[in-house]
Amino acid sequence: MSSTGELLLRVSDLSMVFGGLRAVSDFSCDLFRGELIGLIGPNGAGKTTVFNMLSGLYVPTSGEIAFWDRQRKVHAVGGMKKKHPFLPFLNRPLSPAQLNRIGVARTFQNIRLFNNLTVEDNVRVALHAGRMEKPWDVLFRLPRFYADETRMIERTGELLDLFKIGHKKHELARNLPYGEQRKLEIARALAANPILLLLDEPAAGMNPQETGDLMKLISFIREEFHLTILLIEHDMHLVMGICERILVLDYGRVIAAGLPEAIRKDPAVVKAYLGEEAAAQNEQE
Repeated sequence: MSSTGELLLRVSDLSMVFGGLRAVSDFSCDLFRGELIGLIGPNGAGKTTVFNMLSGLYVPTSGEIAFWDRQRKVHAVGGMKKKHPFLPFLNRPLSPAQLNRIGVARTFQNIRLFNNLTVEDNVRVALHAGRMEKPWDVLFRLPRFYADETRMIERTGELLDLFKIGHKKHELARNLPYGEQRKLEIARALAANPILLLLDEPAAGMNPQETGDLMKLISFIREEFHLTILLIEHDMHLVMGICERILVLDYGRVIAAGLPEAIRKDPAVVKAYLGEEAAAQNEQE
């Protein structure tokens, strides 16, 4: 699935300052429905800070983030052009929980599972926002309660089977191998039924075989779930192999944006990763 040309997320002049440190400076981009975009850059370039702002964990120092949900209603994620002078609570950006409910889900660079819960329960936690029953259905164990429980169990099983960890649903999450913990975190994010999925270094710690399988899986879930995916990754084989567009950050600023082949040859990108000498050699070639 390629881009539909329908705008999903607009980021305008986003900056994040911690004390005297400017982690991100004037970051702007547009994401369109159905795209698979890579965000790359050296360690410390500000990539995860961008994700934290997009997912509501950080409130930007300046700039604006607008997100269009399934009803094409625009939401202010990290800033608003027009501040309400009399009702200041309307000026607040959406919280991570609110963003999750309207279609934004993410994974983390450092895996954040509920380690003392089972694999199955880790996914079921994310399904609770979509529960249909009312409090009295639960209290009196009415048919709608059991119908909802059945639906959640079936949906959990489908997601775990998709990631080939369904046979481990009763194991504690902490007992899974590292690669399967990564898969579980992605499965949990998908359980929230997102339209925008933010993947923060999904291949970290994986061997080449696992990375190859992950590439196929990311492409598959994009098609299967009709997602827009923005991912951070240091594995250039993965990024160049599945991303349609790439944004490159260095010292908190975008230094390049475009198609994978153009990014691969961009002197500024080569310099950021490999140094000036390598960039000069690349230009000569």
